[in-house]
Amino acid sequence: MNIKQRFEVPFEYSIEFTEGVFEPENTLLSDFIAGEKGPSQVKVGVIIDQSVAQNHPTLISKIDDYFKAIPGVSLSHEPVVITGGEEAKNNLNTFKEVLDVIDQGKIDRHSYLIGIGGGAVLDMVGFAAAIGHRGIRHIRIPTTVLSQNDSGVGVKNGINFFGKKNFLGAFTPPVLVINDFHFLTTLSDRDWRSGMSEAVKVALIKDKTFFNWLEENAEKLAHRDLEAMKVLVFECARLHADHIVGNNDPFESGSSRPLDFGHWAAHKMEQLTQFEIKHGEAVAIGIAFDIYYGGLAEIMSSDSSERVINVLHKLGFDTYHPVLLNETQSAINPELIKGLEEFREHLGGELTITMVPEIGTKIDVHQMDIDLLNQAALNLKKTIRNHVAAEA
Repeated sequence: MNIKQRFEVPFEYSIEFTEGVFEPENTLLSDFIAGEKGPSQVKVGVIIDQSVAQNHPTLISKIDDYFKAIPGVSLSHEPVVITGGEEAKNNLNTFKEVLDVIDQGKIDRHSYLIGIGGGAVLDMVGFAAAIGHRGIRHIRIPTTVLSQNDSGVGVKNGINFFGKKNFLGAFTPPVLVINDFHFLTTLSDRDWRSGMSEAVKVALIKDKTFFNWLEENAEKLAHRDLEAMKVLVFECARLHADHIVGNNDPFESGSSRPLDFGHWAAHKMEQLTQFEIKHGEAVAIGIAFDIYYGGLAEIMSSDSSERVINVLHKLGFDTYHPVLLNETQSAINPELIKGLEEFREHLGGELTITMVPEIGTKIDVHQMDIDLLNQAALNLKKTIRNHVAAEA
């Protein structure tokens, strides 16, 4: 005897682009909430990244005024400000603080939980929304380049646990993503730059034309040209969103994860530096590492490899960090090699690493040559000396 069940649950959400989302004349968010089916009285909880609140001191009052003007909608509490950055995903007390907001504010599955901040905050708030009452409607308002063009537009949520990146998490799509370009204007130079590595990544695996555009506009982007950044964010978000649907594996049940190109080493470097390296900075190094490995393995031509490294440098990235090598700086850090097994474990099944044979295309490989990884790490150390010498 058995009973088999099969059902499908459709998911749909929009990624919107705007400026001044909480200005009274901007009805993008209020129109969305008004258009959703639900009870006559709707509660909204708001969680804000601390750095965003500091850089935008009138934001909380604007949010209060914005929701007071929407009939039938009320804030469950004053917007709650939490610690941002990777600490948001490492600190269980911060995670519990968001769950407390859901509990004490009586935010249920007919309510909304809005996360405003960088990718780490959105990951954590999204996970809290995913498990609170088995799923609360979640709205993301990403405020960094990295979250607007990559992590904030996808379906993944999570926190770090057991010292491992995203060990706990869920695939739960938001109901809406709003990219407000105004938030980018107050980013530090480091945060402005950090998110651009994900654009390089997605261009390398999916779109040669976009990579060429990045190459041509690298100096504008490095010098904080907002109009150029708007193009980067939109195109990168479009490619990421297209991959989620077009790959026919939105919840990553397979072992191939091309959007994690350059990430196996990046995740381990973040951990080994106690997250002193920002995610986007680690991804830039991880991309360079895999590109150099691909050259040594005769997967990618040296001309294409140098183009990629040059773009990363023009954007302002370092492509080497001492954590890549052992204490004597003579061979690859053995702790980094452990990252391969952790990556395989995170994927499930066999090890699958994305490589780029030509700009705009990808292949999967299922083993990595330790000797070539060793040489790639040493070669990256040389690129820094050469880069510094060229700038002198």
